[in-house]
Amino acid sequence: MSAPLPLSDKQLDSIRGARARINIWHGSVRSGKTIASLLCFLLMVRRAPASGLIIVCGRSLQTIERNIIEPLQDPALFGDVADEVRHTRGATTAVVLGRVVHLIGASDARAEGRLRGLTAALAYVDEVTLLPEPFFVQLLARLSVPGARLLGTTNPDSPRHWLRTDYLDRMSELDLTAWHFRLADNPSLSPAYVTSLTAEYTGLWRRRMIDGAWVVAEGAIYDMYDEARHVVDVLPAMTRHWVGVDYGTSNPFAAVLLGLGDDGRLYVVAEWRHEARRVRRQMTDAQYSVALRAWLAEHGVAPEWTFVDPSAASFVTQLWADGHPGVAKAHNAVIDGIRSTATALDSGLLRIHSSCVGLLDELPGYVWSDEAAERGEDKPVKRDDHSVDALRYAVHSTANEWRHLLVQPA
Repeated sequence: MSAPLPLSDKQLDSIRGARARINIWHGSVRSGKTIASLLCFLLMVRRAPASGLIIVCGRSLQTIERNIIEPLQDPALFGDVADEVRHTRGATTAVVLGRVVHLIGASDARAEGRLRGLTAALAYVDEVTLLPEPFFVQLLARLSVPGARLLGTTNPDSPRHWLRTDYLDRMSELDLTAWHFRLADNPSLSPAYVTSLTAEYTGLWRRRMIDGAWVVAEGAIYDMYDEARHVVDVLPAMTRHWVGVDYGTSNPFAAVLLGLGDDGRLYVVAEWRHEARRVRRQMTDAQYSVALRAWLAEHGVAPEWTFVDPSAASFVTQLWADGHPGVAKAHNAVIDGIRSTATALDSGLLRIHSSCVGLLDELPGYVWSDEAAERGEDKPVKRDDHSVDALRYAVHSTANEWRHLLVQPA
């Protein structure tokens, strides 16, 4: 069995060397670790004892299908072996090289119960750091067949993440082997692609996703923000507009108007805020709807989309009822949204008009939580973050519209 793609010495060494009970491929995105681990998995499926189950685990069944099953079925990656991987979308089993493989999603701690009572000979785990620790511990306990092995892949996370502290850092004490991959370790990537991918990450994420480093989130979240570089007094003509809304009743309500300039850059054109505690007057959904539409009318703008805080379901309903065009729930993956915003700032793609005083006040003080970092988590401090959240909603929800601009000089 062989793959059409060229393999690096590190990939081949990892396939040959995966003889421990726990085998982990970790490092940067697109570094070749997944292809190597999947090839190793296929070899082990053929050799796995018939007395134990074969399991593939991931964050959800959908991610397992996307990250594992679909690549295994791609002949460009695995040649004629791809014909021996059969799966019906949505089913919790697949057939790989004639063996039934059980697919188990683990989105929260309750998923541990899905492992109770089973006996496994081989397990493949996609993105180990995204799984609950109790699930991983239970999975190891279920690998009780003699010679049973676990194969796992992951991008790096916080150096205090349980996978790093309890397993990788204790490799000499455990029956564990690990391989660290960097982007440069993938021989199949073109220089142009590497350049483009590198431009999509900045700061913390560049060190993790490109360099493959386990580094902690600390200090200012947008440490690349520079008032002299990012704040402008004059705006170019805008070709497109979007709005991001962070909803608040007693807390501030913030809306930012994001525009795409005719110079190919993104601009925060304007901001609207209502701070109920400061003015001692709360507003209803209907009043917010009227105020938001009046603010946009003042700027002569009809945005393509208005991305609203997903928790503000009643306000979304109010906007729909009032005929506000293009209302959608914002993409609210906090870390992914921060990464998109940081990339836009660091690349020079994003600028902010000087009139957006709420946003400009919040940006320098938007910081990582030390307490969360101690738990191995990346979380911002929930304080003075209303306009920055509105910005995150607008920028991340439109990422597919502007990401291609990163390859151009900013």
